[in-house]
Amino acid sequence: MPAAVDNVVLVTIDSLRRDALGGEDSPSPVLDELAAEGISFDNAMAQGNWTPFSFPSVHGSRPVFDEGPDIGVASTPTLAEQLSDAGVRTGGFNAANGFLTDHWGYDRGFDEFEPFVDGSGFLARHPTIQGWVQLGTSPFRRAASVLGGGDDDRPVADASRMGELEDHATEFVETSDGGFFLWVHYMDTHTPYVPAPRHLREVSDTHFGLFRMLGSHFRTGMGWDVDERTLGTLRTLYDGTIRQVDESVGRLLETLDARGVADDTAIVVAGDHGEEFLDHGHLSHYPKLYRELIDVPLLITHPDGESGTVHQPVGLDTIPPTVCELLGVEPADAWVGHSVAGALDGEAIEDRGPVVSIAVRGESVTTQPIPRHREDGELLVSARDARWTYIEHTVSGHRELYDRRSDPEERQDLCAEDTDGEAPSPVLDRLSGAVADHVDGLDSAPEGRQDEPSDGESDEITARLNALGYK
Repeated sequence: MPAAVDNVVLVTIDSLRRDALGGEDSPSPVLDELAAEGISFDNAMAQGNWTPFSFPSVHGSRPVFDEGPDIGVASTPTLAEQLSDAGVRTGGFNAANGFLTDHWGYDRGFDEFEPFVDGSGFLARHPTIQGWVQLGTSPFRRAASVLGGGDDDRPVADASRMGELEDHATEFVETSDGGFFLWVHYMDTHTPYVPAPRHLREVSDTHFGLFRMLGSHFRTGMGWDVDERTLGTLRTLYDGTIRQVDESVGRLLETLDARGVADDTAIVVAGDHGEEFLDHGHLSHYPKLYRELIDVPLLITHPDGESGTVHQPVGLDTIPPTVCELLGVEPADAWVGHSVAGALDGEAIEDRGPVVSIAVRGESVTTQPIPRHREDGELLVSARDARWTYIEHTVSGHRELYDRRSDPEERQDLCAEDTDGEAPSPVLDRLSGAVADHVDGLDSAPEGRQDEPSDGESDEITARLNALGYK
């Protein structure tokens, strides 16, 4: 790969599905340009259906439940710990996702860490309420912008904490004298989708009235049926939040340039999981393992690296060893992922077998609270290669197989009795074997984590998770 850089910025974006970026009328020109300048992995896959199941791979290159039934990063070295031990300054700023806090070990190794989960007031801990405030004040924001000659880049009520996140990240870059690793996690694209009015106008030619926006959120919040008009509104609001994140990333890149470190910095961008818009009957990211939740963007740029697209499937557990290689630091021996930094120098990424992802489902898909521990429900495990998706329900034994080449939306289950197709035995044997191996590994985990978190969530974390819909 090209010579090691001094700095790496890791941008993770909550609930960002891969097919939301690019294309005609793209909501993400900054991210699209990064993809064009660097390496884009068009078969990158999250290793869980939502944040607490995905992020142990992103920061620890180990699967969730690797050390027992609880969520959280493994006790083996985190990415930040590995870099900090090598003398790299580390900063991590998470826009108030309660699952990415010190309670589950995500602060480990960071010289500066801010999850923005605190007791600083009711609105600060309840993005749903903030979202309604922002929607309700949007007409006044537009009027004030026109009268004041200013813009409305940022919302009046920063439901996503994007402003604070960006400010902390900017200060970290501006005060770093040597090499650094910076991680920022955006929450704008997580429900409720509440983009600033300007960003909404940038992604839609249709005028969205206040009551239409409020009505769409109200219908989904009440669990009512979602018609095509409401679904279209939600998807446009989602695109608006992508535009909002995209412009924030652009400002962060401008900060790197103004500080004079852009030419010594590699950028890694990833979604932690996707988002469903009735693709398989629901909204948000309930416990399922279809591609709208598993297929995520993964982009890597290097000042001296090549550009191109990698088709070989990779999991997000490649991120820690890749970041280490970009900085010239040895990866941790305990990590299961392998670096893909060689793609920046035109090297082929070898096939390392199917990518395995998991979910835990309660008595129904929409069970509340949404399962967050392994014993909270049935373990669902998928194995994917470049063509096939295999999903197994480990208790009931229900199996599904999809050929994404002929069935990209994963609609025709080749294991179903009424299917017109036939599940090829070699494919089933190979992918079911990968699932069995993964489950066997989890079953051999000790009863408890080696760095068992403190008993119970703090009131602040519980409030934040409730506000995000995780009752």
